[in-house]
Amino acid sequence: HRWLIPTEKTPSRPCPQSSLLHRPLEKVKPEHLALLVKTEWQLSYVTPLYQFRHTQLKTYARQLSAFIAAEKQQGLAVEVGGLQNTFKVSFSVLQGLAETNDDPETVLIQVQSKPMFARQEDPPKTVWSGWLSCINGNPEYLQSLPKDFTCLPLFCSKGAEGLSSLVKSWLQRTFDCCFGPLDINQTTLQWLAALWTNCHMETNIQKLKMIWTLPVVPPLQVTYTVDSDDALELWRSTRESSAEKSRGAEDEVCIDFSEVTRFMQGLMSHFYRHFRVDLSAGELNQVSSALGSAKLNGKIKISSSRYLISIFSLLTECALLKMPI
Repeated sequence: HRWLIPTEKTPSRPCPQSSLLHRPLEKVKPEHLALLVKTEWQLSYVTPLYQFRHTQLKTYARQLSAFIAAEKQQGLAVEVGGLQNTFKVSFSVLQGLAETNDDPETVLIQVQSKPMFARQEDPPKTVWSGWLSCINGNPEYLQSLPKDFTCLPLFCSKGAEGLSSLVKSWLQRTFDCCFGPLDINQTTLQWLAALWTNCHMETNIQKLKMIWTLPVVPPLQVTYTVDSDDALELWRSTRESSAEKSRGAEDEVCIDFSEVTRFMQGLMSHFYRHFRVDLSAGELNQVSSALGSAKLNGKIKISSSRYLISIFSLLTECALLKMPI
């Protein structure tokens, strides 16, 4: 039971109950939640980590601190300018995000340093953050891994690209893993548009904003903003039409991909009637609402923790599908 992003190899099927229900995050410390929301994260996928141990986080922090400092002294971290050569790294567990017994706990990595000309009494500042996560991961895949491997396929980072490269390099050398970019494809953007619209029944999303790029010369960017109530009315009519077939209690809290497709077709048809522009000929690049934003280039911002589990369950599935076999 998980989000399943339909591809040529995987048929569409409903997603789990958690996809439309927000789960209270009482077990997650408020200060940890504050670190995750209202920040734009760059997404990557990462293959399983060999001999990673949640009990060794303090050791990893010392090793990564020394690695970053050594690389900067050698002049290799040229993009991390303006900082002192002393870096403090912390690894911590974000308990309470795991949805199943198979999900490893999320790990947060933070890098702190002082500006080059800071006073001695000035506290260090967090100059880079990243986290490794697996939320509602594919149980068959997770259970098939040898015991020495830990699967945390979703890597989110913010901060200087030079530091991101150094952290990834250390993780690759230490745990024999590989990283790759995790774009948010159009299918996923459409899922998020539907999910956020559905959330308007409980939380005011203010508006649904979508940005398309059309293949003309020069390329034409189209911004399509829909009033939240109008978007919800269309979404409800889409859900009602699919309810003509028998719908159980579980289906009421699931999104089927065919519903997402009809919802997007309805939005594009409305735009065509008014402007005679066929958005289906273009590429959806960005979706946003008061609950967050997501971009085709793999950047996402969650403005409320209320639906964090639903969204990062979806992104975990995307990361697992993107990993090389």
